[in-house]
Amino acid sequence: MKVSIITVTYNSYETLLDTIESVNSQDYKNIEHVIVDGASTDKTAIAIKKYLPPHAIFVSEPDEGLYHALNKGISMASGDVIGVLHADDIYANQKVISKVVQKLKTAQTDTLYADLHYVSKKNPNRIIRNWKSGNFKRDKFLNGWMPPHPTFFARKTLFDKYGLYDTNFKRASDYELMLRFLFKHEVSSCYLPETIIKMRVGGISNGNVPARIKANMEDRLAWKINNLKPRFLTLYLKPLSKLHQFQFSEYLLMKARII
Repeated sequence: MKVSIITVTYNSYETLLDTIESVNSQDYKNIEHVIVDGASTDKTAIAIKKYLPPHAIFVSEPDEGLYHALNKGISMASGDVIGVLHADDIYANQKVISKVVQKLKTAQTDTLYADLHYVSKKNPNRIIRNWKSGNFKRDKFLNGWMPPHPTFFARKTLFDKYGLYDTNFKRASDYELMLRFLFKHEVSSCYLPETIIKMRVGGISNGNVPARIKANMEDRLAWKINNLKPRFLTLYLKPLSKLHQFQFSEYLLMKARII
């Protein structure tokens, strides 16, 4: 089983080297790393050309944003399974992809998700938020549940059948895609009960309160365009369900810009 990992980057030189090394160090070797750079103006391209293995794919050109770039990466990918690793993120250990592949084979599902740690931007070993996903049940979406997108792996045939990321969304296309795959089309999924991703805080949809509000508005649109009806409290429960994940002492330090 070949796994294609899509990394989208723009002026991410400071963290991208960690991301590339995280992929290179995996003990599973049938990996294709596709890096889509939005014509960075820093040292990103230099770093990629220096550290990317010969079999990897790299393109650097202007794009129309994160989800457009992800779609571009998927279109170039030749793997049986697609995963996303953003330029600020790293795998938790060297066995992540091996365990993902083994779980997909054992469970015989078309998608997989796992747990995630949000970590300090300066210190990836400092945990800010611990996202434990729990076992898959389709109706959990009605209670505001979603799997963490960076842990989500899907067979490439699903993108051919059900479509790519909707580029009309700026912050919640990942939520819309998983809602479309897992809830609307009832694609099979399994849960790998361990942390596989360390994600640095400050992403496009979770960096601050206004950004989170805008993302929540797009969450509502995700249900509407798929002709789905959430429960009355579904979209209120979605942000509230995440409060218990925070390590609040670390979170407050982060907001004070100490870590």
